[in-house]
Amino acid sequence: MMNKKEQVRMMFDSIAYRYDLLNHLLSAGIDIYWRKKALKLSEIKSNDVLLDIACGTGDFAIESKRMGVQNIFAADFSFNMLTLFNKKSKWISGRNVRLVAEILPFKPNVFSKITVAFGVRNFYEIQTAFNSFYDVLRKDGKVIVLEFSMPKNIILKFIYRSYFKHILPIIGKIISKDKSAYTYLPDSVEEFDKNVDLEKIFYQAKFRSVEKHLLTFGLVQVVIATK
Repeated sequence: MMNKKEQVRMMFDSIAYRYDLLNHLLSAGIDIYWRKKALKLSEIKSNDVLLDIACGTGDFAIESKRMGVQNIFAADFSFNMLTLFNKKSKWISGRNVRLVAEILPFKPNVFSKITVAFGVRNFYEIQTAFNSFYDVLRKDGKVIVLEFSMPKNIILKFIYRSYFKHILPIIGKIISKDKSAYTYLPDSVEEFDKNVDLEKIFYQAKFRSVEKHLLTFGLVQVVIATK
């Protein structure tokens, strides 16, 4: 039986070529705003050395480039995602890495920013990953996590859950031909929201400060941890 890591890798490989379209369609384009807002909250600077983890097809890294960041590295465990990223971002300096474990293959104190957009839910071992983030970050460096969350408002939560469980899988199956990927998404968001406290895990990884911002009525969270 495949473990979670292998299942998730195969799932993202299978939907890679429709990933951008589905992201923008299923979020009504708001995902573009979420990435921009997360980077602004992190006070991104042109001289940052940025590592984009679980980069997918590179939208977070590409938005960072538009904001002036020159030195960008990216990592993902889906080969198909990285292939598409390379086609979209030949103008990005740095290099892409196929990541196969939560322990990062970089020297200590290299990066000033690490970004993760909608990827932490898929980590096999979140604490190990955050410990590794701490090691490769410079002093005062920041990790910026953009992730789904469940709204606290009862009515919004009902609408959100209904959309995620009933409408999203149908659209996802029609466009990507892979229903499982868009059934996994709502299940993983709800499980993550119930069981994972990102702020606590960051503090356990020795980050000195953690701030959390809720966007779009609490549909997503931006968690920023500073070394």
